[in-house]
Amino acid sequence: MQVTETLAEGLKHEFKVSVSASDLDAKADAKLVDLKDKVRLNGFRPGKVPVAHLKKVYGRSVMAETIDQTIRDSNTQIFTERGFRLATEPKITMPTETKEVEELLAGKTDLTYTVAIEVVPTIQLADFKTFSVEKPVVEVTDAEVDEAIKRIADQNRPYAAKADGAKAENGDRVTINFKGSINGELFDGGTGEGIPVVIGAGQFIPGFEEQLVGIGAGETRTLKVSFPKNYASEKLAGQPAEFETTATLIEAPGETKIDDEFAKTLGLESLDKLKEAARERLVAEFAGATRQRVKRALLDRLDDSHKFEAPPSLIEEEFNLMWNSIKAEMESSGKTFADEDTTEDAAKEEYKKIADRRVRLGLVLSEIGEKNKITVTDDEVGRAVIERARSMPGREKEVWDYYRNNANALAQLRAPIYEDKVVDFILELANVTEKKVSREDLFKDEDEKSAA
Repeated sequence: MQVTETLAEGLKHEFKVSVSASDLDAKADAKLVDLKDKVRLNGFRPGKVPVAHLKKVYGRSVMAETIDQTIRDSNTQIFTERGFRLATEPKITMPTETKEVEELLAGKTDLTYTVAIEVVPTIQLADFKTFSVEKPVVEVTDAEVDEAIKRIADQNRPYAAKADGAKAENGDRVTINFKGSINGELFDGGTGEGIPVVIGAGQFIPGFEEQLVGIGAGETRTLKVSFPKNYASEKLAGQPAEFETTATLIEAPGETKIDDEFAKTLGLESLDKLKEAARERLVAEFAGATRQRVKRALLDRLDDSHKFEAPPSLIEEEFNLMWNSIKAEMESSGKTFADEDTTEDAAKEEYKKIADRRVRLGLVLSEIGEKNKITVTDDEVGRAVIERARSMPGREKEVWDYYRNNANALAQLRAPIYEDKVVDFILELANVTEKKVSREDLFKDEDEKSAA
């Protein structure tokens, strides 16, 4: 095998490879000898078929397999000897002229091809013991527990029918029947009966609930509204509509007494147990937010500490995924770049920077995991599938079958688990200091430009 490097520009390399016809022929003959004891041909006893006859029958197909295997083996040797880690699949260019192909399959000419690759750069990892990470911590107060329970009580407050002739006010619950139409024609999903609506709760599209103020039981009104431009149904998004609406019951909200009896309606033994449950939920909520803040800070530190050229093809692939998603979202919502106080060119530049950051961080995390033998077990992936199934009651089997039969979906579950394990590994080495902050500070918006 003769190998000549014809291109070496940054992370891009190209090689011209030549394998002699005699080497190919020897490899093909070895395959035919191995085939001799396996094939059954009329007129020949098992294992007695002459190799020359096998060559006439299977020669072209065996040579094609030989060429394919030779290319794979040759490429592996080239990349291994040079210590290359490929960023993408090799691009192989073979002879295409009919005469050349025929002579190659007949073993009459040398195999000559080119292979173009893009490699992952050598990554010099930082000393993670020098990292300092601040961990914001929020203590759950009794007032926050009481506030959480009050929200639960408000969501479960009782309603009582108002007196005959009473009109609906903000906060009242109105039970309605309605028929929705666009340009005079009823549309799918636009009809409902016995639907309870709390005026001011924001359950319906903008403008709908407000027009119910002042309606009485038995009264019919035509409510004129417009579906939001970002409405889930493309057929309805942005469309003006009319709803012929009849109120059948007007109810006023009552007060919920927060006591042991209220806790029992929620399936808990007592108010103290309800407070415990509320506190545990808040602790978990704050812990999740803390984790995200710490993880983002750590990724920022990794980004600052590992500046290198990322493979252009990986950046382009990541950018295209993001950009296609952004364009689809904007088209769905009817927004323009001007609405976001930017231009398409400026937005592209910003997302290319984000794509570059994501690719570099992905390579750094992968390098850390590989060097420290961090892996994700099948049991960990299985638990993730179970959690996903539990989050969709009634569809557990459907979710389980989806992941069991979809390798790409499983890989998408595995990736964040791997990332979190690498993050945990770094945090064990880093200097992590806790800082008590308020709930508002913990949840306040951060600059999204560094989002990974």
